[in-house]
Amino acid sequence: HRDEDAFFEWIKKIDWIENYYGSGKNLYLELSGCDMPDENLQDIIALFHRYNVDMKQLKKCLTDSNKAWFFDNKKAFWHKKVFGDTVDVGAK
Repeated sequence: HRDEDAFFEWIKKIDWIENYYGSGKNLYLELSGCDMPDENLQDIIALFHRYNVDMKQLKKCLTDSNKAWFFDNKKAFWHKKVFGDTVDVGAK
């Protein structure tokens, strides 16, 4: 139960998450768009990793400004979880 409390406290601390709500076993996070500061995206990556949330949805957060660390870093623990075996993607 404390782990669940910690999860929701973490969500509340990420400025770019405007709202969250559940439907059945699904939890939805409403973001203030995907052109967020790197620190917020890194926090969301860490949150998803820690609580085993599907990271594929973060692919849409790829931008020209974060491409170097978010996509080009193929050795990052999140890379395959977000982008799969993608060779290249265009940033926004």
